[in-house]
Amino acid sequence: MARTIDTRNVPRTTSRIGVLSSLKGTMRFRESVRISGRFEGEISASGFLYVDEGAEVIANVSAETVIIAGVVRGNVFASGNLEMLAGGKVYGNVQAAKLRIADGVVFEGTCEMLKNPNSVDVFAAPAEQLKESSRTLY
Repeated sequence: MARTIDTRNVPRTTSRIGVLSSLKGTMRFRESVRISGRFEGEISASGFLYVDEGAEVIANVSAETVIIAGVVRGNVFASGNLEMLAGGKVYGNVQAAKLRIADGVVFEGTCEMLKNPNSVDVFAAPAEQLKESSRTLY
């Protein structure tokens, strides 16, 4: 039985990587991107990322808002919202200010909820600095 995801409440995206596309490298953007194909590398954004059903992302992801309906293999940092839709798969650790996980999601990793996400840059700070920063969050 085919399953469909209701995307009526998903914000429109300004750019798209199509179903038949496969890209490798570092992706940086300010607005929004919808990945429907395959991406491998690193994603660093101040905007919104939507990983479509059937898409595969092999990357560490950092964005304000991330919605996952496909597969993500890598760590995910969302300074705002992280949503895993039914059928989505995440293989990696996640950090987010707000998190929503639907029934039917596969999530293998750890989760950390951020109280003040703007005070921590998880991809640029050394481990000792992250430990010190986390003490001040609580």
